[in-house]
Amino acid sequence: MSKEMNVSPIRIAARLWLVVLGIMLSPLLAQAQDADGCKDNPLLGRFQGSTIAYCKAKDFDELVFLRAPHDYGALLERNATKDRSGAEWLKQQGKASEIRYELAPGTSSLEVETNYEANFKDKGFAIVFSCADQACLAGNLRDLYLLGEQLDPTNGVSTAYADHARYVLARLDRPEGTVYASVMSGEDKDRTVAFLRIAEAKGMEPGKIAMPADTSNLSASLEAQGSANLYGILFDTDQDTVKPESKLALDAIAKVLAEKPSLRLKIVGHTDNTGSADHNLDLSTRRAANVSAALVGGYGVDAARLSFEGAGLSRPIESNDTEEGRAKNRRVELVAQ
Repeated sequence: MSKEMNVSPIRIAARLWLVVLGIMLSPLLAQAQDADGCKDNPLLGRFQGSTIAYCKAKDFDELVFLRAPHDYGALLERNATKDRSGAEWLKQQGKASEIRYELAPGTSSLEVETNYEANFKDKGFAIVFSCADQACLAGNLRDLYLLGEQLDPTNGVSTAYADHARYVLARLDRPEGTVYASVMSGEDKDRTVAFLRIAEAKGMEPGKIAMPADTSNLSASLEAQGSANLYGILFDTDQDTVKPESKLALDAIAKVLAEKPSLRLKIVGHTDNTGSADHNLDLSTRRAANVSAALVGGYGVDAARLSFEGAGLSRPIESNDTEEGRAKNRRVELVAQ
């Protein structure tokens, strides 16, 4: 009798159960390979059979997307390879997410990109820009790995996009804010990766820079400089309504006015450079007017002691190239009259 004939029914059943168990656990095993603390973004999801090798998420940050072919050679000529201010770049602030997936062996970047483009369209996204291989680059220097260097700099494998590189940028307009999302997929020999970046527009969390409870600094600044910048008067993004959290700052202004009966103030609204100049001028004027109205209506300040104007983006005090600078530029200024 052959050895196969001697295998007991119990052993056969056990082997079959192990096979079934392996099939049942395979999705869980794939998930277990994800980098610690990483999960899919619900807006885009995961390509079948892939695992997360890297992720980063912040409640408020700025991501820079490619929206036209990139001329790396032009940047190299002026020694500015980290510059992201050209026409091919799109900057977006908000809730930011980056996820890099490792794809199953045999998966092509074309398959990845085609599926994600279809996914974008199914979810109502509009395609802003897409390209493949050499069409993603402009100028004379068109080595594909340069795309990875510019768009996926945290990838430790510099050649991850050397054989094929495909890219798509999409936009979704929602009542709560615009979403920009990009997928870059690449191949290198038997390795395929997909790098997803998502920026969901939202205002920076307010209250990080607050008005002190006492008025000594405000009064001293008005006396010494004739003006003072306030960051405790808060508004929602692109809105002109003074938020309740502004009470501390409004209390301080009203107290100074009460202590100095002859003081008159001009309230000046300022914005960063996000949006058009005309829009920001109008927004800052409405905000300044509402601060004045809050002081008159809520504190009984004589309206004749207050005036207001909007300066929009025309008078920055810091560079608008960083979020920290833009936060300083978004302010309410008091000018002694």
